[in-house]
Amino acid sequence: MKKLTIAAALATATMLATPAHAGNAEGKFQVKVMATGVLPDGKIDKININAVGLPATSQTKANDNVVPTLAVEYFATPNFSVETICCFTQHHVTGTAGIAGADVAQHVLILPATVTLKYHLNAGAIKPYVGVGPSVFFYFDEKPGATAKALGATSLKMDNKLGVALQAGVDVPINDSGLGISLDAKKYFMKTTTHFYTAAGVEALSTTHKLDPWVISGGVYARF
Repeated sequence: MKKLTIAAALATATMLATPAHAGNAEGKFQVKVMATGVLPDGKIDKININAVGLPATSQTKANDNVVPTLAVEYFATPNFSVETICCFTQHHVTGTAGIAGADVAQHVLILPATVTLKYHLNAGAIKPYVGVGPSVFFYFDEKPGATAKALGATSLKMDNKLGVALQAGVDVPINDSGLGISLDAKKYFMKTTTHFYTAAGVEALSTTHKLDPWVISGGVYARF
């Protein structure tokens, strides 16, 4: 994570130090480097398998995180563009109702592969936009938490699922050569199913969770 943060800072410094003639305020491509807050829900939507006797009223939550984000955008026309983002965010899941304080899952590394089609409004100097598109969350290195291990879980698998993202934001030029400031908000509608396995390979617990994160970003952009 430190390496990602350093890389984002270097990219930001490079963009801001780029000579004015290198950009183009009406160019086809735009690159953003941003700080992003990932604010997931993580509550249980359904209990599928329950060999461990999990209380029916059990609930969970996932922690928030702040990560660097890189976004690349292509303008097909002045008003329509396609954008994709690149970031990794890591989370853990803890119990609330029914299992308050339970350490459910750790080291859940997520790659939110997202593509949005954006419409840019004509609003003078500032450039507001809205967008929508598909997303798939890919999960890596997920592990059962201490409470799950105490109940006999030795491994955890989370399903990659297809969801959708709604987007709104604004780009604010700071000169006429393609540099500016960007504020962006995405609301994801995303579920995942968790599978907890024992050492014998038996699935002892499976739950479906609503992640549905808000993803809030702010940073700089260069258009060329």
